[in-house]
Amino acid sequence: MAEKLRAVLVGCGNMSRAWLAAARAIPDLELVGLVDVHEPAARTRAEEFGLRDAAIGTDLGAVLARVAPDVVFDCAVPEAHLDVTLTALGHGCHVLGEKPLADTLDNARRLVAAAAEADRIFAVIQNRRYQAEVRRLRRFLASGAVGPLTTVNSDFYLGAHFGGFRDRMEHVLLLDMAIHTFDTARFLTGADPVAVYCKEWNPAGSWYDHDASAVAIFELTGGLVYTYRGSWCAEGVNTSWESDWRFVGQQGGATWDGGEGFAAQTVVKTGGFRSEYRDLALPPHDPADDDKIGAHAGLIREFVRCVREGTIPETVCTDNIKSLAMVFGAIESAKRGRPVDITW
Repeated sequence: MAEKLRAVLVGCGNMSRAWLAAARAIPDLELVGLVDVHEPAARTRAEEFGLRDAAIGTDLGAVLARVAPDVVFDCAVPEAHLDVTLTALGHGCHVLGEKPLADTLDNARRLVAAAAEADRIFAVIQNRRYQAEVRRLRRFLASGAVGPLTTVNSDFYLGAHFGGFRDRMEHVLLLDMAIHTFDTARFLTGADPVAVYCKEWNPAGSWYDHDASAVAIFELTGGLVYTYRGSWCAEGVNTSWESDWRFVGQQGGATWDGGEGFAAQTVVKTGGFRSEYRDLALPPHDPADDDKIGAHAGLIREFVRCVREGTIPETVCTDNIKSLAMVFGAIESAKRGRPVDITW
């Protein structure tokens, strides 16, 4: 493998800025190509990030044949993830793609199988896992400080006036945003989805064409119950982008506001109507997480390291498909009006 990993980025819309900014801060990574169906968009990004020698094109296969990169970064729209990833794998490239893994669960399964057949890493950007507070909270819960978890709740409420395609999009909350929260729930608990019952609706006064609010009750492995409540059209007293969380354990509980607000207690004495509790603190940052902190930057650093070392990133497709299955399970339940089992 070359001294620097060579990368081609596909999809040069607004999201590509976060990728390119993170990528250029990694010393052993070199951007050698930019691809977009609208070539001027690729040329604009090349100029913006000083990529004067990068190959520019609209045809991914042609650019890959020309520059022979080690990895492909897929920032294209979800509907293009299947073709982009299959093309990249077919040229022997490792792939790191934007969420969601694919636009359907069947396509996701196809990509997981293709990555295994190609013997290449295919991982997904789930950048919330790579935030410092999320990783500290995961260590706290895994320590058993509040005992085995029985119930986890998350609330996500924002009045998001995007304009554009999201205002017209079906299942906009579940498809566009909820996978971040669902994946975080899996990461924090270490549990996987079993079944879900979901209700979607579009509140009166909504500026969206379709359902922009949802409530979902998930059964996770180990008998854990996880509930999600959310809306894209909730004006006032908004939550953070990371949601408000409550964790109920057998020996205590914890809350997290998605930012710096954390509280936890553990039982120290029982026998009365209410137990007596002792306050707990969130553990300090673990230096072992240093390379993983930083959202996109942390995730891309880990991906580059895994490609070099032949190890597996946290958000590898074989794991991330479970979070995607929660999304499509919730949508199917909402359509059917009953609980459904979750498979991947």
